[in-house]
This record gives sequence, C-alpha cells and structure tokens, in this order.
Amino acid sequence: MPTLDFIFDFGSPNAYYSYKVLPAILARTGAELVIHPVLLGGIFKITGNQPPMLAFGGVKGKLEYEMLESKRFAEKHQLNDFVFNSHFPVNTVSIMRGLVAAQELGCEQQYIEVVLSAMWEQSLKMDDPEVIAAALKDGGLDAGAIMALIQTDAIKEKLKANTQAAADRGVFGIPTFFVGDEMFFGKERLGQVEEELAAAGKT
Repeated sequence: MPTLDFIFDFGSPNAYYSYKVLPAILARTGAELVIHPVLLGGIFKITGNQPPMLAFGGVKGKLEYEMLESKRFAEKHQLNDFVFNSHFPVNTVSIMRGLVAAQELGCEQQYIEVVLSAMWEQSLKMDDPEVIAAALKDGGLDAGAIMALIQTDAIKEKLKANTQAAADRGVFGIPTFFVGDEMFFGKERLGQVEEELAAAGKT
C-alpha cells in the first residue's frame, strides 16, 4: 500500500480544497494518508518564502488569476460549502497544536473535519481560544482535553519539530505532498500525485 504524506496547515485554503478531494484519490489508488501538522508561518520563516498576497500583491493580475483558478477548482469538485474566511489571515498556532493533540488522542480525522469546516465553511475566528473550544465542542470533540494539551510543552515542541522536518525535506509552502521521496506542491498537482501513487502501488 503506497503512502501519501500531506504537509498540512489549516491556514491555507488550498489545504481545504486538497483535503476534500483526496478521499477519491485514496480510494482509486489504495493509498494511506499520513497528515503532518506544521506551521505555515514557520515554513515561511525558515525558507524565506512569503504568503501569496505579499509575494504577488504587486504583480498585475496575478492574485485575480489565483482566485479564478480556485473558483474553477471548487466548481469542478463541487466544493460548494467553501467560504473564504472573513478573519483571514488567521493565526493557526493553536489549532495546529490542537491537531497534534488530536493525533495523540486518536481523533485526528474528526478534528480535521471540524476545524476545516469552522475555518473555511463557517468563517469562524479560529485563533480565538473561546471560539476554538466552542467549535470543537459543537463538533463532538473533547474540547477540554484538546485545549489542555495545546498548552503543554510536548505538543508545542512536536509542532516545531514537524515544521523544521518539513523544511528540511524541501517544503516551502502548503499544501505539499510526498509519495516516497517525490515532492508535489499545490492542489494543481493532485493529478500528478495520483499518478505517482498508482505507480507506487504497482511496485
């Protein structure tokens, strides 16, 4: 069974798009998905990269085209629930630590789905601890346990280590995928990801 590593931060709308499309790819290829929580801001700091709004803000037509491309992607895959978060950019450090905690508690998938919905469907301010706790509780998660773990040094250090490991692996942005040593960046590469997974499954 091939493995797909997904370098992930809730702060990227393209991470939302990718996560929603992946189940069909995983079903077709028989691949196993492994989520690697990182801090996108940390990746930017380590690599010298910038958010698209800063990197391309002065390029005529660039951001407008990116928005058009995202609209096309959403329409193609019928991602009709997506709403661009009105609080963007959201500081994701707490919810990313929460994902590390959720992995330890064995509720990773439910946590991801709840937080993605809160971020990119409900447009909630997911850097406010009270909003985070309420969203987790409403999603059927043990908000108290997760919020407590978020404050622990072990969880904080794990997220830092994940972020450094991703940068060491060549990651410079989100979403990034690995099939073995092959790296793919961006939701537009999901077709290539599927081809690589299919090939890996035959070996």
